[in-house]
Amino acid sequence: MFEKLFLLVKNNAGTAVISNPLIPEKYRDAVINDASSSIIEVLKGQMESGKLKDLVKYFQFSGVYNNPLISSAVKKFANKLNNFYNIDSAEAMKIANALIPPVMQEMIKESKSEQNKEFALNSLLSKLSGNFIDMNVLLNQIAV
Repeated sequence: MFEKLFLLVKNNAGTAVISNPLIPEKYRDAVINDASSSIIEVLKGQMESGKLKDLVKYFQFSGVYNNPLISSAVKKFANKLNNFYNIDSAEAMKIANALIPPVMQEMIKESKSEQNKEFALNSLLSKLSGNFIDMNVLLNQIAV
């Protein structure tokens, strides 16, 4: 799943990362990896803080563009750009806003797709939890 997310980010990284003169070519894969890890960290943090129901709602109602999860992932990624690649805060936010929301929206679409089992909600949540919990049982209990 994590490799699939990296590829999803890479496929959406065109203008924001790949052809961005602020990001040297030698750092592009690292930046894409940081974008992927920012998304994973936010989703995992949501689970660990006991907000699983909010996380499930995010994936069920894909029209929620101003979702706090997206904002958190954008800020986390922008901070990494600023701290690790010395990109000023305003530019880092522009890059993060250009990349993270489309990737997260695509994740939602993928999670609903019958062809892609890796981003299916129960599989995604199981991977985020480290495969410790049977997510099908838990998802049935909190169905919204």
